[in-house]
Amino acid sequence: MGSSGTYVSIIEQIFLSRFKKGVAEVSFEREDIVRAAKKLKVPTPKNLGDLIYSFRYRATLPKSITSKASKGNAWIIRPAGHGKYRFVLVPDRPLVPNPDLVLTKIPDSTPGMISKYALSDEQALLARVRYNRLLDIFTGVACYSLQNHLRTTVPGIGQVETDEIYVGVDKGGIHYAFPVQAKGGSDRLSVVQIEQDLALCKHKFPSLVCRPIGTQFMTADIIVLFEFEEDDDSVRIAAERHYKLVPSSEVSAGDLKRYRQRLGD
Repeated sequence: MGSSGTYVSIIEQIFLSRFKKGVAEVSFEREDIVRAAKKLKVPTPKNLGDLIYSFRYRATLPKSITSKASKGNAWIIRPAGHGKYRFVLVPDRPLVPNPDLVLTKIPDSTPGMISKYALSDEQALLARVRYNRLLDIFTGVACYSLQNHLRTTVPGIGQVETDEIYVGVDKGGIHYAFPVQAKGGSDRLSVVQIEQDLALCKHKFPSLVCRPIGTQFMTADIIVLFEFEEDDDSVRIAAERHYKLVPSSEVSAGDLKRYRQRLGD
């Protein structure tokens, strides 16, 4: 049994041994991974945190768990303190790009050395966002990268990490914090990550307006940017734009006319 099969067996054991019909939360601890592995007689994962990270951000929970969600809802895993977690039932709103959204061409300002050696991972994506000032364009705010991989502890949640955090100022002098989650490859944006970014802002930057951002590649040269808002029951997409990085010669007069028309709509 490979590591993915082991992960599935363990997470199933943890959830199903605690689940009761009608509940909206199922609590567990990191050490329950060890206990479940022993009960199932499978190898205990060397990195216990990777199992949790996998089902929070990369892999889909197995059908044996998803089938226990009520109609229109889905299970996610939220942190609940140091070494503690909860399966929580939330409205099922996948944070995925809208394939029908229009493209906006942006003259590619990525330095040649970055373009030559960049991969398709999160750091390459963040570099393109940074060098092309896509966050400024998307938000209409002058933005400045403050720190990559900001890791801190938030009361009531535990350790959280955001891929990059920007601070910004608008024409009225209002200051903003923009925590950015970036996804390369097949990884998906997660409601849990956006909730953690909101909590991070409230804890570390209480005087700034928090505007959580998500970004991912659609193709090698098309970048999606999302802005999220927190409502009563979950996180929703507040804005979404698709940007295509092109040589400046490929931004035509027709493109510019179309963009002006959008402004007037």
